[in-house]
Amino acid sequence: MSGPLTSLKVLDFSSLLPGPFGTMMLADLGAEVLRVESPSRPDMVRMLPPMEEGISAVHGYINRNKRSLGLDLKKPESIEAIKELVKEYDIIVEQFRPGVMARLGLDYETLSAINPRLIFCSITGYGQDGPYKDRAGHDLNYLSIAGMTSYNGRRDSGPAPMAFQVADVAGGSCHAVMGILAAVVHRSTTGEGQHVDISMTDAAFAMHGLTAPSALLEGQDPELERTQLNGGSFYDCYETADGRFFSVGGLEPQFFMQFCNAIGKPDLAGRGLAMDPDVVAEVKGEIAEAMKQKTFDEWREIFAEIDSCTEPVLSFSEAREHPQIQAREMVVNVETAGGEQQPQVASPFKFSATPPEYRHTGAQLGAHTEQVLREHGFADEDLQKLRDARAM
Repeated sequence: MSGPLTSLKVLDFSSLLPGPFGTMMLADLGAEVLRVESPSRPDMVRMLPPMEEGISAVHGYINRNKRSLGLDLKKPESIEAIKELVKEYDIIVEQFRPGVMARLGLDYETLSAINPRLIFCSITGYGQDGPYKDRAGHDLNYLSIAGMTSYNGRRDSGPAPMAFQVADVAGGSCHAVMGILAAVVHRSTTGEGQHVDISMTDAAFAMHGLTAPSALLEGQDPELERTQLNGGSFYDCYETADGRFFSVGGLEPQFFMQFCNAIGKPDLAGRGLAMDPDVVAEVKGEIAEAMKQKTFDEWREIFAEIDSCTEPVLSFSEAREHPQIQAREMVVNVETAGGEQQPQVASPFKFSATPPEYRHTGAQLGAHTEQVLREHGFADEDLQKLRDARAM
């Protein structure tokens, strides 16, 4: 294996999206990630279409580079096997509700007694404490509680769901990876592991980077189409003559001036930074009218020649073929268990010395159970005991 994280060994108890997406990032960078899955209760992601070779393509993507250990954690024999693995796999990622790992006998206190270097990362919707710690939720709920949904959308139609999982991925996956790696640095200097408590709601609340200061200091809540970046300025998307859209983001005067000249409205340049709702509505109206005078392809040709922060709104298929995405090799072919090649989104990390490696797509449930256990000293009779107990 290559990658900067080849020294890390991770036991991944997570399911759905936040945990698996985070551990995929670790695995892409060289960490040895072992998924612990129940043979009787498979992850729902395994059932999402499309299916290739009997495996969900979504599962094949977010669980690439990981091996799969099929163990029923309700069986004491499985718990003992995990305790043996924790002697070497010194990072755990879990996504159960608070208290579940403790009921299984696999909580941080129990396992850190076996391995004091253990880093134990818990990803939940609301965190390990607080009145909502046991409450169910999804991405939209976390963003709503964190105050983000309130100013995402249009005034005439109200708040709207985000188009992708901000709290799950930016909040859960990415913050978990950052927390784990920070704990690894701490461990490298002290020898001590620790529990990392990641709340997707906390992380979403922390992402109010530009709106929190005025809200906290002056009590000015961000509102729908009232901030510079949510439709409260000309920064927006505009329809072309053929029903496509362009994103216009040139907030800096030098960029907006080039944009205004390109659409034949140089007089708008002096009003680009206005935040008065009436002036903004007027400016946006004139931009909208001008943009509808040409087709998507015509505007694309025009804006390709100038540096005005104006870009076409592309579909995923179009984005995949964009020369910038292609030049950055953001789609790679990854080998499946059957030897076929599956196209997947690549890791965004670019390293000069330790590039990401794409070893295989997500594995069948329990595909590596015997292999992993034998690597850790389990003899034939030990494996037979697990089989007899229906633990694997």
